[in-house]
Order: sequence, then C-alpha cells, then structure tokens
Amino acid sequence: MLPRLVAAFLVIGLARMFGQADTVAPGMFLVASRDLADPNFAHAVVLLVHYDDENGAMGLIINRQTDVPLSKIFEDLKVAKGRADPIYVGGPVETGTVLALLKSASKPKDAEHVFGDIYLISSKVLLEKTLAAGIEASQFHAYLGYTGWGREQLEHEVELGAWHILPGDMGNVFHPDPDSVWPRLIRRTEMRIAQGYSDRKVVIGSTSVARRAGK
Repeated sequence: MLPRLVAAFLVIGLARMFGQADTVAPGMFLVASRDLADPNFAHAVVLLVHYDDENGAMGLIINRQTDVPLSKIFEDLKVAKGRADPIYVGGPVETGTVLALLKSASKPKDAEHVFGDIYLISSKVLLEKTLAAGIEASQFHAYLGYTGWGREQLEHEVELGAWHILPGDMGNVFHPDPDSVWPRLIRRTEMRIAQGYSDRKVVIGSTSVARRAGK
C-alpha cells in the first residue's frame, strides 16, 4: 500500500512541477485525472464557463453525449421539432436545467462570452431563438445540468491532482466523437508533464534538482 501512495504523490508532484502552468479561468478545460474515481466526473472533460473568487466555478461536461434527441427534451417547442442532434449531460447539478454552448462570430444578445467564438446560453428566450434559427449541431450543443464548485473548492481539487488544466478549444467542445475527447486530452496532459520532466534533471531521493539550462 505504501509504495502505491508514494507513487501517487510522486505523480501529483511532477504534475505540479511540470504540467500545471495554466490557471483556473473561464474558457479552460478541466481534464479528469486517470485516478479520479467519482462516477460523476470519471473521464470527464469540463469546460469552465464562469469563475470568480467569491462564488467559485461553474462548468459543463462536454464529452457526455446521450442518445436522447433535442426534439424529445423540447417536446413543447415547435422550433425543436425534428432536431435529432443529442443532448449532453453537463453535470450533476440541477439536471432539470438546460444550458447551451453556441459558436458564433458575433455575441448574441443576453449570451455570456466563454472564450473565442463560444458563448453560453442560459435563457429560455435565447435558446428558443437559437433553435428557430436552425443552428447546426456542429455549432450548438445543449446540456442538462452543470458542474459547480464553491469558493476555493476547485483549486483544492486541482492541488490534490484530481484535475489537469488545459486551454479550451472549439474543436474539442464541438467534436463529432465526444468519446475520444478525454483520451486525447489526458494523453496531451501526460505528454506535457513528460516534456517538462525531460527539460530538467530530477534526482529522486536527493535534495538537489538541476536544470539542463543551468544549475
């Protein structure tokens, strides 16, 4: 048991030293570590859509696609009739709430900018307007529920090694194969850690750490 704990703390330590230069902020991805066992977040990739020091963080899991079409979720909306694109599970908080991410070259009224050309839709009026416009699934995803952390809670989880932080990108937010997103991003994270490690000479069990660039 002890060797496994030592190995776990070693991995976390290396991640802190070499792979976690990015900070918690809107537009960043939270990539679940391989050891994150919580079924709500195992193999999850979360896009942070809101963050501040007082209220904490809010995000959407972007890689939990369901088999339920939008037309089924919005049965009472004529504008959703015939929409076969699936809804996503955005997180375990308030799963009766529907939020959406939209790719748009200009900011829609009442939408919240996340990063780049991606905006968060949280009002029913704007959601209906977006559906009525016939926006394609490659530019629009709807989510049931969201993820949330209280003040400093997310930072604590990152410090413990539960999450890796990467810059968000539109390609992965609207990827046609969401099941492939976490495997690719976790490999990217591990490669970044390995690259940081290779750029330094680390002596395990010694008090000295020498860098190739200078001592």
